[in-house]
Amino acid sequence: MDRFQVMQVFVRVVETGSFSKAALELGTTQPTATKAVAEAERHLGARLLHRSTRGVTPTEAGALYHERCKAILRALEDAENLTGLVQEGATGTLRINSSVAFGRRVLTPLVLRYMAEHPRLQIDLGFDDRYVDLVEHGVDVAIRIGRLADSGLGARHLGINPWVLTAAPAYLAARGRPAAPADLSAHACLIYSSVQGDARWLLHAPGGADESVPVRGPLRTNNLSTILAACRAGMGLAMLPWYVARESVVEGHIVPVLQDHALPAQEMHAVFPSPKLVPAKVTGFIAWLQQQLDGPWWTRAF
Repeated sequence: MDRFQVMQVFVRVVETGSFSKAALELGTTQPTATKAVAEAERHLGARLLHRSTRGVTPTEAGALYHERCKAILRALEDAENLTGLVQEGATGTLRINSSVAFGRRVLTPLVLRYMAEHPRLQIDLGFDDRYVDLVEHGVDVAIRIGRLADSGLGARHLGINPWVLTAAPAYLAARGRPAAPADLSAHACLIYSSVQGDARWLLHAPGGADESVPVRGPLRTNNLSTILAACRAGMGLAMLPWYVARESVVEGHIVPVLQDHALPAQEMHAVFPSPKLVPAKVTGFIAWLQQQLDGPWWTRAF
């Protein structure tokens, strides 16, 4: 195994915490991965990993070596991509991350289209509703919805993510249609805990005033697909991102409620590990994505 392959194996062993998982990801065997790390330790004259029945963790020297290896491997990949980028457009591997709902409903069809336009580019697409450390997980670009925390990450604005208050026609026929935000307190409301964890819904009145209404209901969950399913089943009112609600609204399974009141919209950003020396494959994908999400993108079927 050459030096760069050894570094690649070591990085994946550290980040997966397992020789077997790293080997599986890299398409090799556990003994080969173990041998590669042992080879690195002999070459450096230092123990790089603590080994136990629970897995492996880097030693102090291993943690420093891990960070250096990642930087070297990323620089090598960028250098190898330059020729292809100049000659034939985007190439190499682009690692993308987003939330589950946005990834499944919006990003997946867009990425498939991008892949068709850039056949030499390989995509590693991951979905996770938890915060993902881009450097630790080797992510090139992540789509973040909501206010960005202050950090050293690079970021590009993609647009806004508007929300809509909805209900099934059967629910409204049985319980009546709310005429004002204050009426929501008397209705069954489906709580999306990731955004509405305090069970208060904020609406902007036509005159510009904000109204914060306490709500309650039969369901509280951190999964938007579950909220949508419960709303379609007539279990209550739901605040949903338009990109989640759009198809069900078009098909008539749910309808907008209190349309004269606006709901808070979230900002969307593409974020990447560093604002400096951004790889062309990242800037090219982000520029393309900005075009696709220009204007009222949530009204379109992807």
